[in-house]
Amino acid sequence: MILVVGARGRLGGLVTRRLLAEGHTVRAMSRTPGKLAELAHAGAEVVEGDLRDETSIARACQGIDSVLSAAHAFDSRGDNTPQTVDERGGRQLIAAARAAGVNHVVMMSIHGARADHPIDLFRCKFATEQALKTSGLSYTIVRPTAFMELWLTIIAEPMLKRGQALLFGRAVNPLNFVSVDDVARFALIGLLDPQARNLTIEVGGPENLSLEQVVELIERVTGRTVKKQHIPLPAMQAMCLLMRLINPAFSRQIATGAYMDTHDMTFDPTPLLQRFPGPLRRMEEVARSQLAVASLA
Repeated sequence: MILVVGARGRLGGLVTRRLLAEGHTVRAMSRTPGKLAELAHAGAEVVEGDLRDETSIARACQGIDSVLSAAHAFDSRGDNTPQTVDERGGRQLIAAARAAGVNHVVMMSIHGARADHPIDLFRCKFATEQALKTSGLSYTIVRPTAFMELWLTIIAEPMLKRGQALLFGRAVNPLNFVSVDDVARFALIGLLDPQARNLTIEVGGPENLSLEQVVELIERVTGRTVKKQHIPLPAMQAMCLLMRLINPAFSRQIATGAYMDTHDMTFDPTPLLQRFPGPLRRMEEVARSQLAVASLA
């Protein structure tokens, strides 16, 4: 049986559905299991669990062969933070998996994670990567770049609602985006392919686009022309500090936007495709699918 932690999320839900479609037995864990009725109907065993609660994690790991950890706290609030979920919770999941005799753990991390990263989510993911590598468990670490679907939502929502594109900084820095569909494929490789054992897989999309180019792409897909408003970096830095205590999730999003505007965020998929051949979805394809209904509104 495979345990999917974070099964309510976009990635966790997608992987769960694909596993079930392929005939695998899946236990889907979420803090809100009542919202997993679709997965339960598809055949998943739905359980309540919270990475901050050791007892619930230990219970969820019983009888499990492989674990996919797809939970994160990038946009969460309160006590649901990268420190409590992505790092401490990740370590607790690793310990529970070892105690339960789990054979293999797939961890969804993030491209660029490192110990001295200025954004806490990246530091926490890296710390948990190291804990998994030294745990004695068989593992696969998947490190995707920014999710296309998430950033299309962040950018397109004000464009479609208010006719305005809010752009972080200069918005000309090339960035790599990857579709959740493609990330799910590599999560499944990590779970099911013995050749992916004890590997760290860097995953990205086929193109590097600036936020300016993403806005132009959305305009082309939706047939709407919008007013572009740039948020200067000094203003973003001030907002980040101001919102840190009031709205940590929004503060983290602003900090990420500032980082994306000032650092190398490109990705070359050539090594990835040489090892794991297959198509990667382009941003325009995803945008046409995701924004099709919105563009008609």
